Amino acid sequence: MINLTKRYVSQPNNLSVLTLFLFTFLHTLTIASADASPKPYTPHDNIALNSGSTTNTTDLSGRSWISDNTIYLDQSSKVSVISTSPTEGDPIPYTTALLSRSQFTFSFTVTPGPKFIRLHFHPASYRAFNRSNAFFDVHIGGYTVLSNFSAALKADDLKLEVFYSEFCIYVDEEKLNILFNPNPNMPDSYAFINGIEIVSMPNNLYYPSDDDTGFKFVNQVNPYRILKNQALESLYRVNIGGSSISPTQDTGMYRSWSEDGEYVTNGRPSVLPVNLIISPSFSVIPNYSAPVPVYRTARTMGTNKTVNENYRLTWEFRVDSGFTYYVRLHFCEFQVEITELGDRVFQIYIDNIVAEHQADVVSWAGGNGVPVYRDYAVMIGRAGNEMKRNLSIALHPAPAWRTRYSDAILNGVEIFKLSNEDNLAGPNPQTIPISSPKISVPPPRRPKYNLRTTFLTVIGVVSSFVVVSALYILIFRPKSRGEGSSSWSQLSCKDYSSMDGSGKVLATIPRILQALQITSVDLL
Repeated sequence: MINLTKRYVSQPNNLSVLTLFLFTFLHTLTIASADASPKPYTPHDNIALNSGSTTNTTDLSGRSWISDNTIYLDQSSKVSVISTSPTEGDPIPYTTALLSRSQFTFSFTVTPGPKFIRLHFHPASYRAFNRSNAFFDVHIGGYTVLSNFSAALKADDLKLEVFYSEFCIYVDEEKLNILFNPNPNMPDSYAFINGIEIVSMPNNLYYPSDDDTGFKFVNQVNPYRILKNQALESLYRVNIGGSSISPTQDTGMYRSWSEDGEYVTNGRPSVLPVNLIISPSFSVIPNYSAPVPVYRTARTMGTNKTVNENYRLTWEFRVDSGFTYYVRLHFCEFQVEITELGDRVFQIYIDNIVAEHQADVVSWAGGNGVPVYRDYAVMIGRAGNEMKRNLSIALHPAPAWRTRYSDAILNGVEIFKLSNEDNLAGPNPQTIPISSPKISVPPPRRPKYNLRTTFLTVIGVVSSFVVVSALYILIFRPKSRGEGSSSWSQLSCKDYSSMDGSGKVLATIPRILQALQITSVDLL
């Protein structure tokens, strides 16, 4: 088995133990200082709603969640509020829920601009509300973000008890409405929500400025530009080569960053370099683009030039077919040997298409220790009835003449789904029934033992008949022909066909064997 978490120092000696201790200490110190330091960005709107709660609450990180009483809620019928509790993780906002078999709408007062909207779900069975009956639509502003959505199916597919869906929307007005509508075609359907977050983001984080010319559209001639009337769904935010980063450790926008291990499909001898001493210089991109730990860890291909030139370091991410995706790749060259142009040049493949022929992070950033990111758009088409497929990101060294080190590096990945005509909704995960294994049954074969038995039985019957017939001939046939003509021992096989009685029976033996399909091979 290939070790995908290999680090440069791994010898089990006293020096390595000391190094591991220092690494852990510095890592803990870095996280502690990062949590205590001011965030690079302070959102103007920072709303955390604990749906179904009648009082304000505080989660384990110290963040405050307000109750429904402080938000205008338009409901056409009674909304049920039922308490529940997840068995793992932070119970807030998952200890209460707002449920209804009729449409209901939240209305929030916000400032215009781009927002994160996060919808939190705990798909449990709430007394009279069975978890499998919750199918509903969600509309944010003028966008359909979820359609005939089943939180239970998604939770089962993710193998999670609770989860949230995150969307990015540019709000033009001071009111933001979020509407929940149960499926009208299902009599027992209902809609529910456990928590809602609305957090402002910087104007130029994902939505571009007015003078922005766009970014590369993979396999297309013209660049791609995200418009303010487009909605985005945040699907993946990954700290490549590093540990997960909690919302409170983000740059002020409460984003979560996961580890990359479950997405690596071709890691071979890849290594995880780390530099906890470096202080990234944000001279190219804003310091709120990603948390500092993202730029202190990475995954590279390894040090074996021959091996690296014969494989692609690959990650794969499951996405809905029929949408365009926005991919952001984060880079930072922090290894001391990579300082000059051409030191590490590599190719970038997105969906098995070359997005960059000669990626040089030092060239993009202007030096070592400078974070930078690159944006790409890629269309994931649909073949037939295909609902989902994998979007791959792969790295490969540039030709040997072009690079000093045949290697590649990646620090972070973000993937967003872009709306199609105000629609972001994708299909529910499909449940795959467990079928019993197919048993291969060989064609029936004639047992040799039964064939022999059948043949011997036929021979026995025929022999008995022949003996009886012979006795009949010897006893009752007239002797007018002479002694020789009645001698049994002098009869040849060709005479059997002219005989009545026993002779005719013997002549039919070959025909009987042919009818039974018995050959000499079967009789062996």
